[in-house]
Amino acid sequence: MATEVKVGDKLPSVKLMELKSPEGKPKVVNLSDLIAGKKVAIFGVPGAFTPGCSKSHLPSFMDAQADLKDKGVDLTICIATNDAFVMEAWGRTSGGADAGIVFLADGSAELTKALGLAMESPAMVRTTRFSLIAEDGVVTHYFSSKEQSSDTWAPAVLSAL
Repeated sequence: MATEVKVGDKLPSVKLMELKSPEGKPKVVNLSDLIAGKKVAIFGVPGAFTPGCSKSHLPSFMDAQADLKDKGVDLTICIATNDAFVMEAWGRTSGGADAGIVFLADGSAELTKALGLAMESPAMVRTTRFSLIAEDGVVTHYFSSKEQSSDTWAPAVLSAL
């Protein structure tokens, strides 16, 4: 298993999947290409539609979009090890996509494993709850859920920026 991500690490060049509409087809998104030259907020959750993620983590980032932009964040990305269809549905039905959050599927857990944030479960590999800020692909701030899950919510991120 990879070592847990830390400040100063370069984010890996991995292929994630994105679906923009329920009628569309998933497309491959290279994370490195997407975030090149940008300041981004990335948060990962154990699963789309799960209670804590849907009631707290995602809404905290939805509510913080204007404040994040004021702090120079160009793009907010949500990842989970669900497939692109599930991530699209969660983004659409939660209002997260309308808020400007990009929902990317890490279905093979390639990014999750590379960040050292894999959490084994009986059904599939899940992502340990986290948040980070990266500038041009380099992690400048990292927020872990080891102490409390709320340490990874948008207010904690904003207070550090």
